[in-house]
Amino acid sequence: MARMAELAPEMRDIRRDIHRHPELAYEEKRTAAIVAARLREWGIEVHEGIGGTGVVGVLGAAKTGRRIGLRADMDALPIREATGLPYESIHQGLAHSCGHDGHTAMLLCAARYLGEMQRIAGRIHLIFQPAEEGKAGARAMIEDGLFERFPCDEIYALHNWPGLPAGTIATRPGAIMAAADRIEIEVRAAGGHAAEPHRSSDAILCAAQIVTAANTLVARRIDPNATAVLSLTRISGGSSHNVMPAEVTLTGTVRTFDPAVQDRIEQSLRDLVEGTAKAAGCHATLAYHRYYPATVNDAACARHALEAGEALFGRSMLLDAPAFTSEDFAFMLNVVPGAYVWLGQSSPQRCAPLHTPAYDFNDEVLPVGAGLLAALAERRSAA
Repeated sequence: MARMAELAPEMRDIRRDIHRHPELAYEEKRTAAIVAARLREWGIEVHEGIGGTGVVGVLGAAKTGRRIGLRADMDALPIREATGLPYESIHQGLAHSCGHDGHTAMLLCAARYLGEMQRIAGRIHLIFQPAEEGKAGARAMIEDGLFERFPCDEIYALHNWPGLPAGTIATRPGAIMAAADRIEIEVRAAGGHAAEPHRSSDAILCAAQIVTAANTLVARRIDPNATAVLSLTRISGGSSHNVMPAEVTLTGTVRTFDPAVQDRIEQSLRDLVEGTAKAAGCHATLAYHRYYPATVNDAACARHALEAGEALFGRSMLLDAPAFTSEDFAFMLNVVPGAYVWLGQSSPQRCAPLHTPAYDFNDEVLPVGAGLLAALAERRSAA
């Protein structure tokens, strides 16, 4: 960890530079160029343009030992930053409000350390991924031949977690993040004059009934021993106080861990939408898009991560329960056994939640995250 602490100021500067220049999904050209240039500067083999703007660095040439993947995400969010920091985003409406700038800097720091130490028994694949924020960059890299070109026996990633004290290493076997589904409901009616509702069907009333009933689905259609979340987050329709609109749209999300529960919710929601619309004299359709699967850790790999944290820092935390947020590292874990780890970053100075305008990554945990990634690479490649 001493060397990580020495590297931390340089990695902080890289992190803050990336923070000032946020880029959305598949537009991470500047960030990817910084990653590739740094890796080359440190003598690491570099491959670019994987899955769009993805970058992979390769360390170690040994034909024995294991092949370990380490992954960081690079994209930002369409959020207007409100931190007032000297390195605040220069692009209005774009910000690194999820800490991917910190994830990138930590993996770069681990890469430099591993390259200097040259204690790798096998091969390390440093995976810098685009488009985690809802655009499935992990899947894009896989479809572009990621694991055919850079085979991995195990793969690891971490995410900063403001809900835990700074420096805490936490994970669990099995599900750690939920599957994420997007729902879009369209209600159509004839429309008409608001003073004569009896002459037309009411799309707004039908939509309101769908919203009310949908919020009972988890409680009444799902086994109480299972877990799920259904939230309708947007309703849009109408343009005048005296016109009954011909169309109303609803948008929302479903979060689950069990595919059987996911199937049950989708079918129940379809029945609800169609039945409610028919009773109201309207027509309604449901588009149900399953965009991220659940993030499920391999039990052995989760244990390896906890053991590495314990060895490095004298402590690690076995999580009691998963989170209902989602993560496209799930696609990689569907192909390669591995583990997703939370890195606590809360401090009196930094406690803003993820995906909010006031959020900023806590630079104090850079050497902790980098140290964990490097330790996993060294320990597991030699296993």
